[in-house]
Amino acid sequence: MTSSSQASLRFLLSIFMSVVMVTFASNFYNDFDLTWGDHRANIRNGGQILTLSLDQESGSGFQSKNEYLFGRFDMQMKLVPGDSAGTVTTLYLSSQGEAHDEIDFEFLGNLSGQPYILSTNIYSQGKGNREQQFYLWFDPTKNFHTYSAIWNRRKIIFLVDNIPIRVFSNLESIGVPFPKSQPMRVYSTIWNGDSWATRGGLVKINWSKAPFTATYRNYIANACVWTSGKPCRNKSVNAAENVFAEDKAVLGPKGRERLRWVQKHYMIYNYCTDIKRFPKGLPPECKR
Repeated sequence: MTSSSQASLRFLLSIFMSVVMVTFASNFYNDFDLTWGDHRANIRNGGQILTLSLDQESGSGFQSKNEYLFGRFDMQMKLVPGDSAGTVTTLYLSSQGEAHDEIDFEFLGNLSGQPYILSTNIYSQGKGNREQQFYLWFDPTKNFHTYSAIWNRRKIIFLVDNIPIRVFSNLESIGVPFPKSQPMRVYSTIWNGDSWATRGGLVKINWSKAPFTATYRNYIANACVWTSGKPCRNKSVNAAENVFAEDKAVLGPKGRERLRWVQKHYMIYNYCTDIKRFPKGLPPECKR
């Protein structure tokens, strides 16, 4: 085996090992409220499984019972299989109000056999327009995969199966707002986005395939819980502080290598390179 082949094998093995993680399942009855969609949102298997469905009348959604200020959030999801064109499945953290903060995963459906698009975005003080979009290197409808966000005062890191795909750093020093003071809940929804989601709205939802269902399990929040205006419950303070160490571990040499791999081979849109969108100049964080 050549040295280059050995290097490739080591890299693929490192990706595999990052996927094989031991997790402890939460209970969706304890952690989440079903907020809309009536019978389209369901908790099953004694609280171990949650499903959201979309039909021609309505989508559905849920939100966490707790609000959080910093932490690591993991959710395993299996997305809508088959012809999912026009559907949008979301997983995000958000605060409330017009000047809200938000950390977004949006999964844009497609025709059978065509890849999903994972669209990520960050809002701070009500302003977003920071999209980066990716194809996934697997079929997200066949098995469960873990989608994670690490959020602390220094960085926001998006991960897929513990592989970093995007990093947004705190650049308040150059005037870029950063989410750091508003507690956020975890939300997920599925809804009709066929006016824009697939090929800019050219491909519409095939309602004969409804209902469209996404499935969730193994939610983990290693995070600071915000309660009654108090910054943290005592038991969660250490968990939140541990996230600072964790972002260094995730973005060590191997993590940086994985990040470059994803962005080189699977990123399909980056707002920081979209000169037509920003004719007066790219946002300041794009120049760093």
